[in-house]
Amino acid sequence: MNIPPSAAEDPLVLAQRIKQWGEELGFQQIGISDTKLIDAELRLHQWLDKGFNGEMQYMAAHGLKRSRPALLQEGTRSIISARMDYLPEPPATSKQILDDPAAAFVSRYALGRDYHKLLRNRLQKLADKISATIGPFGYRAFVDSAPVLEKAIAEKAGLGWIGKHSNLINRRAGSWFFLGEIYTDLALPSDQPASQHCGQCRACLDVCPTQAIVGPYQVDARRCVSYLTIELHGSIPVELRPLLGNRIYGCDDCQLVCPWNRFAKLSAEADFKPRHRLDQSTLIELFQWSEAEFLQKTEGSAIRRIGHLRWLRNIAVALGNGKPTSKVRAILSSRLNDDSEMLREHIDWALQQTIDS
Repeated sequence: MNIPPSAAEDPLVLAQRIKQWGEELGFQQIGISDTKLIDAELRLHQWLDKGFNGEMQYMAAHGLKRSRPALLQEGTRSIISARMDYLPEPPATSKQILDDPAAAFVSRYALGRDYHKLLRNRLQKLADKISATIGPFGYRAFVDSAPVLEKAIAEKAGLGWIGKHSNLINRRAGSWFFLGEIYTDLALPSDQPASQHCGQCRACLDVCPTQAIVGPYQVDARRCVSYLTIELHGSIPVELRPLLGNRIYGCDDCQLVCPWNRFAKLSAEADFKPRHRLDQSTLIELFQWSEAEFLQKTEGSAIRRIGHLRWLRNIAVALGNGKPTSKVRAILSSRLNDDSEMLREHIDWALQQTIDS
């Protein structure tokens, strides 16, 4: 990197400017870390050795690039980590929906537009501001787009600590936020890493509907509702289906009970507001979406990644977990002749629950 001396900034001053620019761009906090992630690398390998990643083979791919940033982006010396609040509604509203077996619960991060593009654009604007001040520099921005240990990086950058549920928690903002990173060849001063503040609390472990949090800071993804409804491509294990309740895309239970989320603030970002009534739809309504409707109503949404088939699979399970009404049986039966054997199998299971209830 060759920065003209006249354009060069004092690293401390530049770091402060970056944080100020980040706030002006709508991030709630910016932190800076170095690239040493050896402890996180060890924890990742222990997690993989236990098979906790399930079908998420991408977590084991890319060699050491995930934990050694300079292998992913050559020349990386510092990492700018950013967080942005996304909470679209008061947690009490979310709890009401979870308590209504006829309602469809979608993880609150997915109710609005897909966050990847929004955060990526903001990070690019932040990089542009840096470049306008110091001249060209080496960087690459990430938002869940490459093998990056974003939570470990954010913890080192002082944005929060990794809680017992494996999510990042901030003392002043809870955990309802997205993360993004800029890998850079700038030698910036690192912030003080965040310290742990979970104490003896085990609320997240106790509330997990499938007991996927098998120990403090240990999540077996193969049991996690988010994995089962989003990452898993095939059949949901029969023994876990009743535990999913009405959760059709992701799960927020561990965040809803976390005491630190009493400090969480509602997001001011219009793009994170619910779209297409996904915050108040019934399971029956959503099960009737055709594939064309699904594609149209999930355009620009994180939900689209699971496709219409898995969407119906998840809703069929949720219908089977609800009240066994004649309308539910009729709606389920209407798709019994679907071409997908996997979907038919879940519908058969759901119908059996309405008979056995």
